Amino acid sequence: MALRAVHVLNVPSLHQVTENAALALHSSRLAQGVKDEGEETKCGYEWPKFMVVGHRGSGMNMLQSYDTRLKCIKENSILSFNSAAKFPIDFVEFDVQVTKDDYPVIFHDNFIGAEDKGVFKEQRVTDITLLEFLSYGPQKEGGKVERPMLRKIKDGRIFEWKVEKDDSLCTLQEVFEKVEHSRIVYKEEKLEHVLRVILQVYFLTNGGSEIYADVRRNSTEEAIKVCLRGGLQGIVSEVKAIFRNPGAVTRIKEAKLGIITYGQLNNVAEAVYMQILMGVEGVIVDLVPEITEAVFV
Repeated sequence: MALRAVHVLNVPSLHQVTENAALALHSSRLAQGVKDEGEETKCGYEWPKFMVVGHRGSGMNMLQSYDTRLKCIKENSILSFNSAAKFPIDFVEFDVQVTKDDYPVIFHDNFIGAEDKGVFKEQRVTDITLLEFLSYGPQKEGGKVERPMLRKIKDGRIFEWKVEKDDSLCTLQEVFEKVEHSRIVYKEEKLEHVLRVILQVYFLTNGGSEIYADVRRNSTEEAIKVCLRGGLQGIVSEVKAIFRNPGAVTRIKEAKLGIITYGQLNNVAEAVYMQILMGVEGVIVDLVPEITEAVFV
């Protein structure tokens, strides 16, 4: 694997990530495929190469950002998933919630918002029906009037959910039916093995980047305990937690767990490079074209 070295001082501060940070990492693509059962691995399942994962498809929407790349394609949409698939990513990450009438839908936020008689109102996704959920945003059927979506971010500001390439909200069933399929044909036994690997679960933690009442969410050490007690495959950690505590990667692997990361620093190629050296197995990214070009070209 040929990588260009960067000095640690060139990696941005954990608290200050510029929106147009330069990308300068180059590597050869690692061997593809899934290991057969019985092969020796260092952890519960060792990915055959460093993974790049599309965050909510082609990247999350940061409506408050001046970076137009973060407002290009509607996140968690069929369009976003299919756009991401045009690049050499390994997976797309997306969020599933269940509506009041028991339909799995694709949406990240706990609440969905719109304007009602000049007042911002939001509803919990799990408290509305499928038809109510799908009434927000662009409509699939002509003649239906959309409810323009608004998004309330953590600091309380409210933004109109405007992106360059919009798309309708969707269900989990539509994802399976409408996202373009790989042309790889698996034999039954190989497909069964691949599905068993995919269905193993990772535990999500911010590793202490924010503090919660539930202590299990506050450190990688607690995340390790949760995984070992529950028989989980590994940890998805906020990347800043890994940079603040690099030894966590060693402890995670000693526990025979996998480790991948998420967070805005993963949109900076130098930060991705540092993680490759540290032994992190994959990154979830918003800037899919830029990071895949930096890692795989």
